[in-house]
Amino acid sequence: MSGKRFTWREFLRLSTLIIVCVALLAGCGPSPAEETPEETEVQPTDSPEAESSNLIAIITPPHDNIFFKAEADAAKAKAEELGYETLVMVHDDDATKQAEMIDTAIAREAAAIILDNAGADATIAPLEKAKEAGIPAFLIDREINETGVAISQIISNNYQGAKLGAEEFVRLMGEEGKYVELTGRDTDTNAHIRSDGYHEIIDDYPDMEMVAQQTANWSETEAFEKMESILAANPDIKGVICGNDTMAMGAQSALNNAGMGDVIVVGFDGSPEVVESIENGEIDATVLQPCTRGAEMAVEQADEYLETGSTGLDEKQLVDCELITPDNADCIENFANVCE
Repeated sequence: MSGKRFTWREFLRLSTLIIVCVALLAGCGPSPAEETPEETEVQPTDSPEAESSNLIAIITPPHDNIFFKAEADAAKAKAEELGYETLVMVHDDDATKQAEMIDTAIAREAAAIILDNAGADATIAPLEKAKEAGIPAFLIDREINETGVAISQIISNNYQGAKLGAEEFVRLMGEEGKYVELTGRDTDTNAHIRSDGYHEIIDDYPDMEMVAQQTANWSETEAFEKMESILAANPDIKGVICGNDTMAMGAQSALNNAGMGDVIVVGFDGSPEVVESIENGEIDATVLQPCTRGAEMAVEQADEYLETGSTGLDEKQLVDCELITPDNADCIENFANVCE
């Protein structure tokens, strides 16, 4: 077999070329000092983190009672001032409806719940459900019969306030005479606390005679109807003490219709209508519970808790009440003393 013979020079040239190629190929691989590290999972720098909820659910009794509307409005305004969105709901003092609304707050992944509850016992289970879902609750106005379920329970010092009202009632009655008590909803802890506070004072005066004690369920209409029936049986009463202002308004209307406008009437709440009635010389006194401030406190504590994981305060917090009479009624605006 014949073929071309390589010269020595060509052989050297070919050898050099092979060596260079081998060297180049070796340089393409990793050197011992630059071995490939083990792989680690790296998140993309532009992947968004899960955003926390910015919604605060506010749940209260019906807003036809100006007290509950005022606290809901105050909570909503404070939450929006702090940069939250709000969802305002009304449970109408219906525990089943309240449970559904708490479920709604859970489904909406609310950051927090501000609640004026629909029952001291019935509220516990729904709040436990919210807690399990990671949603903290902050209660206003009414407490529940359990601790550790809500983060805060901010309530007016109803017992202290009731004693203030009772002291003024006894003074106005001259420490004697027949009287009527209209109480709030039986399922509401505040109704019992206020009645107990009234009797802590009144029962020390043996000449004060209670001729009727009936619940009017915080309702002006029920109070009017109950007072009409009570007056038919007891036309000689001297005073009426009520568990809230809406019942005081109903009682005063019934007394006016019966031509008994001079009967002493004392309420509890500090609502604008009753404050005006006091200024006009009809209802004699009431007790201010600063509901708007309590609602604002609840939202502020919710914000603090969401930011830091703690409010730095006890769960149960009492806010003292204040007596309203003709002497200071002009200082009261929207459930607050603006002269202080």
